[in-house]
Amino acid sequence: MTDRQTLLDLLTQYAVAHPEERAMADRIAALAGAHEDCFERTCRPGHLTGSAWVVSADRERHLLLHHGKLDKWLQPGGHADGQTDLATVARREVEEETGLRELELISDSHGLAPLDVDVHDIPERRDAAGNVKETAHEHHDVRYLFLVTGDETLTLSEESHELRWCRPDEVRTLTQEESVLRLLNKAKKRLEGPN
Repeated sequence: MTDRQTLLDLLTQYAVAHPEERAMADRIAALAGAHEDCFERTCRPGHLTGSAWVVSADRERHLLLHHGKLDKWLQPGGHADGQTDLATVARREVEEETGLRELELISDSHGLAPLDVDVHDIPERRDAAGNVKETAHEHHDVRYLFLVTGDETLTLSEESHELRWCRPDEVRTLTQEESVLRLLNKAKKRLEGPN
């Protein structure tokens, strides 16, 4: 079985478990099915990414970072860069962007790991002289829920302006990004029990 086929099978399972999100899962599957290089950041019109919704050990606080390039409060995440296991990508991004190392991947009651799927636009970036550094493209993001199981000390990376543990009301104060608030709500439900 190819790595892309493994992802396509996962997206099919996700769409069955979450029929209200079938269109988004199908959109990601269409990209993966059509582009052998979908795990590389050079793939256009978009490429696969993995991100993580991180919850503190007491399940009361959620981790947000203020993204340097996008100037928004978001969850940790990033490019697959050839890695075909997007849960591994999400874990790697948490470690690189926050310094957290002791993490438990939380699957749903059926053993399905993704918490959410999303496709979002990334705007074109230019340098100071006005030259295009990166063309506009899409991130086809598969998101996972991680619970911190040890040290919760955060280490800021050069990719972010700030890292912050937030209670749910603080998350809602910092951002109105629909996909971030969706992650907050989905994480709460998954951590509360069977789904």
